[in-house]
Amino acid sequence: MEFSDLSQVSFPEMRRSVLSAVRALSDESYQRRVWIDRCYPQEGYYDDFSMNIHILFDDTLVLEDPASTLGTVLKCEEEVAAMVALASSVNDLLEREGGERADAEYIASPLWGAVVRSASKAYDVMNR
Repeated sequence: MEFSDLSQVSFPEMRRSVLSAVRALSDESYQRRVWIDRCYPQEGYYDDFSMNIHILFDDTLVLEDPASTLGTVLKCEEEVAAMVALASSVNDLLEREGGERADAEYIASPLWGAVVRSASKAYDVMNR
């Protein structure tokens, strides 16, 4: 997995975590394989929807307050806008489905497609 130049932000490791979480949210085959079927790429690996949401909202704040992470995790206003859109789709999902569902239930939601599309756009913007 290639990541964009990390030297343009104050916290490159946080950016790397954000890129990984956004990529996971954008990849439906990965979600089925890893989150649902628990086919992990290596021993000791773990990933699920909740972990990625915590990275994006709690650990890095890129979905909680995207503008505040400009220069520290996000590089430009276009990335901020992409995170605002992703936050909106995730918040819509969580408002409708609640915060305690299984990953398969979130993925089955009619709102899941919007999460995947906005994550895909955010990932593309961050890798330009």
